[in-house]
Amino acid sequence: MAYEATGRLHEIFDEQQVSEKFRKREFVLEVVDGQYPEHIKFQLVQDKTALIDPYKIGDEVKISFNLRGRGFNKNGQMLYFTNLEAWRIESGTGAAAAPQGGGYQQAAPRAAAAPAQNSNPNLRASAAPIASDDDNDLPF
Repeated sequence: MAYEATGRLHEIFDEQQVSEKFRKREFVLEVVDGQYPEHIKFQLVQDKTALIDPYKIGDEVKISFNLRGRGFNKNGQMLYFTNLEAWRIESGTGAAAAPQGGGYQQAAPRAAAAPAQNSNPNLRASAAPIASDDDNDLPF
């Protein structure tokens, strides 16, 4: 599912080479949603890590992202994690589709989106298998 969030860049981290085949870069967006601002961490992966380069801390941006979650087995116990995987960053100034007062919302569905195979329309089946390496702290 695609979502959007609009806010001010609060922090930008360096790119991390997690494994030989996986790299990521994280950043924090300050979103005003109610009385107190929320600090939400997003990640850019693989060839998308440079999308944040044109921006600096304090810039108003609109982020398009997907909600991702995975499970992995560690020492016989199932553990889960969730990521907000950004795939587009736009300047937030002058963006007509920005929600009032900042915030986040689900993006309009795309016509080309594949139908979910799960009976729950809010969940999407993941193609990635669940890791089962008992002595590995990382799920990938």
